[in-house]
Amino acid sequence: MKKTSVLIVDDSALIRSVLREIISSQPDMEVVGVAPDPIIAREMIRQTNPDVLTLDVEMPKMDGLDFLEKLMRLRPMPVVMVSSLTEKGSEITMRALELGAVDFVSKPKIAIQSGMRDYADIIADKIRIAAKARIRAKTQLAGGAGAPVPQAQSPIRVNFSSSEKLIIVGASTGGTEAIKEFLMQMPPDCPGILIVQHMPEGFTRSFAQRLDSLCAISVKEAAHGDRVLPGHAYIAPGHSHLLLARSGANYVAHLEQTPPVNRHRPSVDVLFRSAAQHAGKNAVGVILTGMGKDGALGMLEMKDAGSHNFAQNEATCVVYGMPREAVHVGAVHEVGALGDLPGMVLDFLNKQGGRALRV
Repeated sequence: MKKTSVLIVDDSALIRSVLREIISSQPDMEVVGVAPDPIIAREMIRQTNPDVLTLDVEMPKMDGLDFLEKLMRLRPMPVVMVSSLTEKGSEITMRALELGAVDFVSKPKIAIQSGMRDYADIIADKIRIAAKARIRAKTQLAGGAGAPVPQAQSPIRVNFSSSEKLIIVGASTGGTEAIKEFLMQMPPDCPGILIVQHMPEGFTRSFAQRLDSLCAISVKEAAHGDRVLPGHAYIAPGHSHLLLARSGANYVAHLEQTPPVNRHRPSVDVLFRSAAQHAGKNAVGVILTGMGKDGALGMLEMKDAGSHNFAQNEATCVVYGMPREAVHVGAVHEVGALGDLPGMVLDFLNKQGGRALRV
């Protein structure tokens, strides 16, 4: 069996040592080199041709984002970022995902050596997933790596006359960019949207803020008791499950810190099952790129309760895991390319008794 080859790039000798130890202990992986900065890494990539790169965000000689931007243009490959659990670190990590990184691992704030070893299984899993990811070359962005990403598509113009409809979204690996593309086409009067993206605590707020600055709709990290309003999207916080609930005639967001489901908290299955229970045929389910099975059975419950469900197709997924599982269990009505899904969802709503009308 061919082992996944990994090149470690980090300016911390301690982190390089711990990552080497973790990766080398996996029977299906090997470390082909370590580099203290991107200049040395560039030459080592040529020499070793690794399957996956782990990359620190903040490094000397060349910033990790600048290096990533050049790498994804000139030699696209799977990259897992190693990020700090700080506000600045989370913002930079969001930018790294926009530039093409597959995923990220968080450095603990204290007890780095033991903390990183506690993450050993997570680190190994993320490298395995990255090795299978579909990587596409990124075109150069005007203004370099720090420049804002231009809006690729304008919102679809639709007139809605009902606030009963809801759009319920789940995603994992590759999902930050997929969710961004989906939401950027949503018009200001679209139905309320609830979203679970597998992401640790400390990063979901930066993710929501980034989306809010780019989209025509309002995007926020969900808070317990938030009323679910049209033209608003609510991102599950990294520390809690997000559920849909009812308060009188209103839909509200409900947060719970119950145990992980499918190894995840927040879990897509938890959100989808709550949508099946409280929204039924008023919900539209959307499952996007991601590894694993989270969301498949919950989406089936949504279908059984009367919802209409969509899945991202294999060709446009970074990892075709969660959508494939949802299709496999028979939970999906329609499959489409990522760029087409917003229009497909809105067209379906348009057909529901004239409640939504494109203009």
